Amino acid sequence: MRYVVSLVVILSAATACVDGTRTHAQGAAETRTVTGQVVCLVCYARNKTNIGADHDSGRMCAQACVKWEGNPAGIVDANGKVYQLAGDVVANNNARVLPHIARRASVTGEVYEKDGMTMIRADDMRAAP
Repeated sequence: MRYVVSLVVILSAATACVDGTRTHAQGAAETRTVTGQVVCLVCYARNKTNIGADHDSGRMCAQACVKWEGNPAGIVDANGKVYQLAGDVVANNNARVLPHIARRASVTGEVYEKDGMTMIRADDMRAAP
């Protein structure tokens, strides 16, 4: 019995350390709504004009990059700040992102830093005017 209690205490402490490290590495998350142009981050990093209908061969190219190539999707706000999309919004090969790729959209979710990239963890995305 003493062994089980000790094991539970050790595992609880280890879990707390891992959670604390993750939170510290990612920074404190805050909920925010971000509105901007939805882009393929790989293409956008290569050429900042790869947004909207200007994306290489147009919107179909952006869809192919995000769905078939598995490239990460992001949103670029009016100030040029780039957010990589994360969470349920990018599940199933970006299924919720595809209707909005190369268009303006809004997402609401937790914003945090990960490996030098600003991330937004969201569940859904909606068209923006």
